[in-house]
Amino acid sequence: MALRLLLDSADPDAWDQWLPLKLFHGVTTNPTLLRRAGQPCSIDNLKELTQRALAHGVKELHLQAWGTDLLTCGRVLADLAPERIWVKLPITRAGLEAAQLLQQDGYRITFTACYEPHQVLSAAALGVDYIAPYLGRISDLGRDGHGEILSMQRALTALGSTTRLLVASLRHVSDLSRLASEGVDTFTISAALAQDLIEVEATEAAALQFELDAAGA
Repeated sequence: MALRLLLDSADPDAWDQWLPLKLFHGVTTNPTLLRRAGQPCSIDNLKELTQRALAHGVKELHLQAWGTDLLTCGRVLADLAPERIWVKLPITRAGLEAAQLLQQDGYRITFTACYEPHQVLSAAALGVDYIAPYLGRISDLGRDGHGEILSMQRALTALGSTTRLLVASLRHVSDLSRLASEGVDTFTISAALAQDLIEVEATEAAALQFELDAAGA
């Protein structure tokens, strides 16, 4: 599988800044990111945001369902752009129940809030497209976050599963290279981490020196 990066943001200004670079396959959002961006968590607002994202040419937009009726919410979200939207659901019993019904109708699913290696087995059993483990938050619990992510990847690979890990809650660019070197290929990262990904002090200094030399300075 090829490397796949998604921008973890509900801020349209961040989309305007980063999506034109074509580094990102798509965008992931959730109610927490909407709140942080000052965006209402409502269907009407998400409809507007969907159009803005699609205008940037994103291949995937992951929108998280909420409320007591995840099934109905998920259907409404997916129908905003049926070919581009993945419905995000927490990997809870309610999320599993909604997922299998949504799949029967042809909707595509991303499980989120994964904290345990065995949770990927449920995702693989249902054959969903993605499951998003929270690397940083797993590490915050005093556990080996990198090791557990790699255990999840090995399980999916051994099973021949088409479910992809969508690694979230990354804190450092070194997390990306460390996991990618072990075969993990799909990540969702914040705009701040995207900045760290492309800005390297030594590279910036070298580029500046090239310009100075070209000008004869």
